[in-house]
Amino acid sequence: MKFGFDIDDTLIDLRKHAFHIYNDKLQMNVGLDIFEALDTMEIHQAFGLTKEEGGKLWHSLRDEIYFSGCSPFPHAREVLQQLVAQGHEVYYITARDREHSERTKMWMIENGFPVAEGHFYCGMSDSEKVHIIADLGLDYYVDDKPKVLETLQHLPTKVCVKDRSYNQHVNLPRITSWQELPELAGLAT
Repeated sequence: MKFGFDIDDTLIDLRKHAFHIYNDKLQMNVGLDIFEALDTMEIHQAFGLTKEEGGKLWHSLRDEIYFSGCSPFPHAREVLQQLVAQGHEVYYITARDREHSERTKMWMIENGFPVAEGHFYCGMSDSEKVHIIADLGLDYYVDDKPKVLETLQHLPTKVCVKDRSYNQHVNLPRITSWQELPELAGLAT
């Protein structure tokens, strides 16, 4: 089978990582309870920033956010490695800016994610993801972003949502732990 995955906030806990960086850079101590309660993808409001201020801060810290010590979600690497070991194909489809493509790919490899040649897509808009997913003929695709998930519902691909505080309204099969994916895909042994 062919499996596709978004990266940020699907395989890695990027928003929480950025939240800690914001606390440090802004010399604030906003609690994780505030983070966990956010019903939007953007984290700037927890720090009292406007959308514009938050966008500028994110942009100025992008390299640090993307390429420092961001943790994968528990079991994400192991489950993807298991899929590949079983002969399944794993694809990464991220809307990160194209300028970060090669560095993101290398970061994924260095952090233990299985990345095969030609299975890494980076630099498209959210709305363009649907075309890549359709062209690849993916059997399963996992993402966290409601806007992306809504564009995929007409595809034969089985779409799953990575459980996050801001996507609770999305009515699709939900992954709360990466250990659930094999069973969801009918691969449990």
